[in-house]
Amino acid sequence: MTILSDKQRSSLKSELSQKLVNPVTLTVFTQEFECNYCRETRELTAELASLNDKIRVQVFDLLKDKEQASTYEVDKVPAIIIEGEKRSRSKFYGVPAGYEFSTFLNDIVQISRGETELSPETRKVLSTIAAPVDIKVFVTPTCPYCPRMASLAHQFAMENDKIKADTIEVNEFPQLAIKYNVMGVPKTVINESVEIVGMQPEEEFVRQIKTATEPSPTYG
Repeated sequence: MTILSDKQRSSLKSELSQKLVNPVTLTVFTQEFECNYCRETRELTAELASLNDKIRVQVFDLLKDKEQASTYEVDKVPAIIIEGEKRSRSKFYGVPAGYEFSTFLNDIVQISRGETELSPETRKVLSTIAAPVDIKVFVTPTCPYCPRMASLAHQFAMENDKIKADTIEVNEFPQLAIKYNVMGVPKTVINESVEIVGMQPEEEFVRQIKTATEPSPTYG
């Protein structure tokens, strides 16, 4: 069984050959039981690897490979981490299907090239962030506005290793949708405290990231 159509494979093969520069590793975490989309995630990443020899896939079992899961800070499956010359702190939780496939593909290209599409002003702000930042972007495959927020979060993580960014497909993780009160997507949560609903311009998103890392004022 294949995930990608012949037309998609042909188009992707051409695109990847033109855009990839350095090797990229897709680290996939799955498990044998109680994971509805683990098989599809493994198959999708394997198909991409078959299209270009700069893409390598390694697969771990969340339960059996506990050391690797701890190293990559993975606590649910399916999960994909995209790595280039330096370890990325961006993850996809859930199979990157629908609109999110474009985010996934763009991440592979950017990490391979070692550069983001962020403005110089955004990169300057991100370079000043010294405190840890945890970004969760909740998405669905049918949301046309989700890829932009997910892509920005992942690019922020590429620019500063203090930042980690997770894209979470809420249909696959309904318990997290309840925990974070996700009533619509995209919904972004920064450091478990700042919530953003909907798509934000790059400059506003990075401003809220910066604000979330600043200490609260004290009085008295």
